[in-house]
This record gives sequence, C-alpha cells and structure tokens, in this order.
Amino acid sequence: MKRERGNIYISLLILVCLLLGTALVVLYAKGYRFNILQGQPKISKTGLLVATSTPNGASVDVDHNLTTATDNTVDLLPGKYTISIHKDGYFPWEKDVTITKELVTKADALLYPVAPKLESITATGVQTPVLDPSRTKIAYRVASQSAAKNGIYIYDMNARSVLSLQSATKQIANDTTGIFSNAEISWSPDGEQVVATISAGLTRTTYLLQANQLNTVPRNITALLPSIQLQFDTDRQEKADAQVIALKPSLKKLIADNFTILSWSPDESKILYVASTAADLPLIIKPRLLGVDTLYEKRQIKPGGLYVYDLKEDRNTKIVDTTPESCRLNGITCTLPVSWFSDSEHLLFVYNKQIHMIEYDGSNDTVVYAGPFIDTYAFPWPDGQRIAILTDLNNSTVLPNLYTISLK
Repeated sequence: MKRERGNIYISLLILVCLLLGTALVVLYAKGYRFNILQGQPKISKTGLLVATSTPNGASVDVDHNLTTATDNTVDLLPGKYTISIHKDGYFPWEKDVTITKELVTKADALLYPVAPKLESITATGVQTPVLDPSRTKIAYRVASQSAAKNGIYIYDMNARSVLSLQSATKQIANDTTGIFSNAEISWSPDGEQVVATISAGLTRTTYLLQANQLNTVPRNITALLPSIQLQFDTDRQEKADAQVIALKPSLKKLIADNFTILSWSPDESKILYVASTAADLPLIIKPRLLGVDTLYEKRQIKPGGLYVYDLKEDRNTKIVDTTPESCRLNGITCTLPVSWFSDSEHLLFVYNKQIHMIEYDGSNDTVVYAGPFIDTYAFPWPDGQRIAILTDLNNSTVLPNLYTISLK
C-alpha cells in the first residue's frame, strides 16, 4: 500500500512538473521574463528585437550600448529604443524603433561600403542614357566611332555575362541609315521598343526601333507618330488603372484625391507620390495592424511634398518637403531624380550633386557616392548589387562612360 501511494505521489509530482514546465515554456514564448526592477524580483512581458544586416556579422547597439551581433534576437521591455548597427568599412545604420510586448520588431540594416569600387561598363563614350520602364535596360547614344559603330545601344543590366559587364551591350541602330547618334530617344511603355527622333534643320523624322536587335531597316513612323503616341499614352494609363483596380474603394478614393503617383515599388506594395493637395490621410485599415511602427509616420500631407504610402501597413511617410510644381500635376512627366531600389525598401535620390540611399520611411539618409558624375544619371541595378552612373571622372579630355558603383 505504501509503495502504491508513493508511486501515485511520484506520478503527481511528474505531472505537476510537466504542467509547470509547459506553462513556463508558453510564458517564455509569449515574452515573459524574470527581471530585477528597483531591487524587486518581477516577471515582465517583453518584446523581441530581431536584428539583421547585409552584410551580416555587424554589431548591434541598443540605446548606444553594445548588446549583440546581427542575426540574433534580443528580449526588450516595451518602449522606444535607438538601434545602431555598424561594421568596419561600412556606413553605420541607426533607427528608433518601438518594442511592443509579445510582438517581434525587426531592425534590418542595409550597410553601404565607405569606399565603393568603381568599374566601367562602356568604353566608347555615352550620351543621354535613358532607363526603360522595367528598370533593367539603359538606352544610350554613341557618337565617337565610325558610322557603323555610332548609333543607339542597349545595355541589359540583367544579362549574366561570364566575361565582363561590358559584354552586356547590344547595338540597335547605326549611322549608316540615319544619324541616330544625334537622335532624341525614349522607351515604349512595354520596354520592347525605342523611339528615336532625328532632327535635320526644321525636319524631324521619327523611327520605332526594336530593342532586341540591330534594326538594319529602321521603321519610319513620322506620319503615324500622333496615333502611336496616343496608343502609348493609353497603354500607360491602362497599366496605372490596373495597379489600383483591385484596391478597396476607400483606398482608391484616397489615392485619387491626394496622390500624384510617380512610381510603384518593384513589388507594388508601396507608392512614391507627390501630394496634390493638403490633407490629413484617414486610416484605411482599422484597427491598425499589430506591430506597425508609427514613429516615422506623417499622415498630414502638404502640397508638393514627396511621400511614400505603404499599402500593406496603411502607413504614410515623408521623404522631402518640396518638389517642382510640375510634379504635382503629372507624375509621368515629372523628372524628379528619385527611383526605387530593387528591394522595395529603399530609394535612390540624387541631390546636391551626391547620390543618396534612403529608407522608404525617410530614415537613414546615406550619401553612398559623392564623386564626379554627370547631371542626375544614376540608375539602381536590378539585383541591388550596384548603381550605374555616367561620368568622365572629372577628366574633360575624355568622353563620359557608364560606370558601376559597387554596394556590396
């Protein structure tokens, strides 16, 4: 009898330990931690900070105290913290974040090299490079070679070259059939064709060139230009309409009433826009999603300001206060030197004769290149590894060429 009673006690003890252990595991998973606060033991709910970086292996400071390295997690009491991520040879990253109990907060730093590598991708001299709508190809003119070598070229940034970056170039028109080396060039909305207009005195002749081959007999569309231009405008509008058609009516109204859209992020989750009017943007998602950090949010917009609206989080952030008047009226013709980076989390911005990378919420504005380059010619690479620029490296005796700035 005593042995049976002892076995029961042991079984009950094991059961209690299992239940207690399970409860502790569940509480730990929910963020409960044992702390000593003001000399008293206390169980507190915490939130989880997940710190990552590219490249990895960077140091992580919490409120300027070295805490861990990237690709790690840190338990923190709820509140606002300043997170700094830094690595030798790279510009530091810093951002304020809000830690919420039982939730995961991410600090994902894209670190840029302090001394980026420059590499030429053309050598024949480049004029007026133009990025295509897919942000993967650059059309440009060459005028320093023979008639057969002069003309219009396409550089494909997606080409997987085994030799060098220079081998990704294709000529699509030469000067044996027209002086294409002096042409005004632009892209069709689908990026499959290049429109080239050659001026000779008061005469203007326009050609439609296929972007994937040498056009030995260029198609003259001068007489058809008005109708082709109208079709291009229709195609652009249809694409713009398709991007908003699936949105809820309240969001469509918010966009129509307040946004002059410049561009959508590559993953189409965010809109870069100029405010067309002054407004307080109403909440579209009610209640707000758990974990949405509003520290950098600006829902009060002013005409001419440059903003980013995050469709998934219903979050609006400011980039700059003012833009040219023309950008408030027509996003297609706006020439503001800002473009999306391939990760849809960053913007490339050219101002003060420098190339900046900035997070889409306006934080971490970093000058990644302050060397010589021409006008605002700076194009982000599709894979996020580099930026293409036009430069003569401050040597006026040579023609400018396309170079890449390495970001890794």
